[in-house]
Amino acid sequence: MKLETKYFKTDLLSGLVVFLIALPLCLGIALASGAPLFSGIITGVVGGIVVGFLSGSNLSVSGPAAGLTAIVLAGINSLGSFELFLLAVMIAGVFQLVLGFLKAGTISNYFPSNVIEGMLTGIGIIIILKQIPHAVGYDKDSEGDFAFIENNTGHNTLTAITDAINSIHYGAVIITAICILILVAFNKIAFLKKLKLIPGPLVAVIAGIIINELFIASGSILAISKEHLVNLPMAASFKDFFAQFSFPDFSGLTNSSVWILGATIAVVASIETLLCLEASDKMDPLKRYSSGNTELRAQGIGNIIAGLIGGLPMTSVIVRTSANINSGGRTKLSTIAHGIFLLVAVVSIPVLLNKIPLAALAAILIMIGLKLASPKVFKHMWQNGKFQFIPFAATVLAVVFTDLLKGVGIGLIISIIFILRGNMKLAYFFRKDKHKEGEIIKIKLAQEVSFLNKAAIKQTLVHLPEGSNVIIDASETVYIDHDVLELIKDFVDFSSADKNIKVDIVGFKEAYKIENTISHVADVKKEIVTEYN
Repeated sequence: MKLETKYFKTDLLSGLVVFLIALPLCLGIALASGAPLFSGIITGVVGGIVVGFLSGSNLSVSGPAAGLTAIVLAGINSLGSFELFLLAVMIAGVFQLVLGFLKAGTISNYFPSNVIEGMLTGIGIIIILKQIPHAVGYDKDSEGDFAFIENNTGHNTLTAITDAINSIHYGAVIITAICILILVAFNKIAFLKKLKLIPGPLVAVIAGIIINELFIASGSILAISKEHLVNLPMAASFKDFFAQFSFPDFSGLTNSSVWILGATIAVVASIETLLCLEASDKMDPLKRYSSGNTELRAQGIGNIIAGLIGGLPMTSVIVRTSANINSGGRTKLSTIAHGIFLLVAVVSIPVLLNKIPLAALAAILIMIGLKLASPKVFKHMWQNGKFQFIPFAATVLAVVFTDLLKGVGIGLIISIIFILRGNMKLAYFFRKDKHKEGEIIKIKLAQEVSFLNKAAIKQTLVHLPEGSNVIIDASETVYIDHDVLELIKDFVDFSSADKNIKVDIVGFKEAYKIENTISHVADVKKEIVTEYN
């Protein structure tokens, strides 16, 4: 694993922020799943350190996932034993490992960007809606429950907000407001923005602890009680600490229900992981590509280890990944650091962690949600036209009012309908020439380049040799899909520079919003022509 030292400080600080957010989410998801609270921590640590090290992504953060809570809860109840469930988690990891070696991760290339954008925006809205009750001191719904219909109450997200507004705790509101002001100040005030060694979210959490301790010391009715703070299990000794680990019951290897549950977890976890992976690449300021196959293998190993020592199943998770990117994380170090922070803190300072108000963490998550669901995203997608905006908007609504996988599924169906309609506009014929050695590589796009061509074009760009001269010719195109245009833009602006590739852009129409450039066309001696259809 290669780490860039220039990002060392920002990665460590980002890891610290992600740790603060991950801690209550690990506990909340375990609670919502009907599993021991410590099992969520185990998965957070393994997801951070092990999967972070092996992952194909620089930014993705893994841990217990809200999307698996219903499966985990039903699985534990149906098997009647947490130890049998742990065996199913291990089996799920083996399935993922096999999927990775079978290169099933390439399906991530077929997720349209408008659906990914819609998923991220929908997640942002869900984060805001789910954190409003915690922000006002109403914690009936556990952290990490992101479903619209709340399983533990029978209510939904909107009724939970109504109940919260009728049960406001003013101490929590004060802490939330002050923490949000601190976060805004660190984003807007030039002096504070330059304090890169002091992240705003950490200052907000410390401020929340101090304010509540002052409330408690003064005997104020504004003091936040224990049920509205982080609730980390505390062990009296190392013996008690290690007693919290559980181990799988291998006698269940002959139980078909265990294998079916393992396969179910593997499929759902893999899809969620690949969705998050594509989303993290979309949000990556450095526009790097991640290998879905490597990620599936890493997740498989992570789930095998988690199941072996008493953890929940894991996926790559949008909320923690978004927090990582927004906090300045740029390499794997931030993900690994967050796992190390989780491990060290749970062992050494659980008393201090249990003083953190959930309201302070709600303020951080609300700000993350606002970045994901920014009005600028809606404006940008609207400007891209109805063929981009309608699938985007449908995905947003479906994710918010159902869940992540159903929402993305609905968005994909609508996006595919628009793609098929676009492909039926013109009849076209293309040929494919074999690659030949030459000094100039010419990539000649066909009349119509749809989203279905994205994977092939992406692989060609990724495998271009270092130091080569490349011409991308769109002179014969009638239509290029928005996703492919974004892929080419990212390659020209970012990826090509990393491999010292000189790129000329030829024949792109004004509507494509890619500037044509010609620097070495006159020097063409040989061409390697690749046509896509």
